Amino acid sequence: MQSFSEIHQRAVERQGGKAALGRLLPAVKSPRQLARTDDHRWLSEMARCVFQAGFVWRVVDNKWEGFEEVFFGFPPEKIVMLSPEQIDRFAQNPLIIRNRQKVISVQHNARFVLDTAREHGGFGKFVARWPDEDLVGLFAHLKRHGSRLGGMTGQRVLRNMGRDTFLITGDVARCLRDAGLEIASNPGSKRDLARIQDVFNGWHRESGLPYSHISRICACSL
Repeated sequence: MQSFSEIHQRAVERQGGKAALGRLLPAVKSPRQLARTDDHRWLSEMARCVFQAGFVWRVVDNKWEGFEEVFFGFPPEKIVMLSPEQIDRFAQNPLIIRNRQKVISVQHNARFVLDTAREHGGFGKFVARWPDEDLVGLFAHLKRHGSRLGGMTGQRVLRNMGRDTFLITGDVARCLRDAGLEIASNPGSKRDLARIQDVFNGWHRESGLPYSHISRICACSL
């Protein structure tokens, strides 16, 4: 298995130096910062990533003020109370992307956020306490208990909210395979995910870098 230092050096050369590479690395929040993040911001980011999935991200971003207005800031305790008639009206509102199934998923995820917050004292506290050594377990939890949060969607929610996590993009999977890891080109099995977690754990110990930075450096090394 290739060492991370070799991958890091390749990324530095490809991106034009350490400073240039450093500017591409994502921001990472501390567990304390994550724990203080309001539940409505988690629900908002879930909704944004769900609506972006399979769609042009720029269009969703350009309409996001409309989403915030229609869903009145995404308070989960209010979203769970929406009636079917209100859901139907939301799904026809031109201020947002009119996709009824994705609108319904916002309400499902509001229930997920609310239930988790009641059990753990806040959704951010739940995410912050999850061990880094089992990020794939957190991915699986989001997929199992949330709505449309499987695959890259749940991973992107975590990354966008500042949680230290790797993303299993096509470039990252290719980097792992080039480094000698035996996984599918589009890894999704429990076996492949466990192997990916093991490699990232090893590279984290080797480099001392956040998982988010290791992941982005992998993508930038190709």
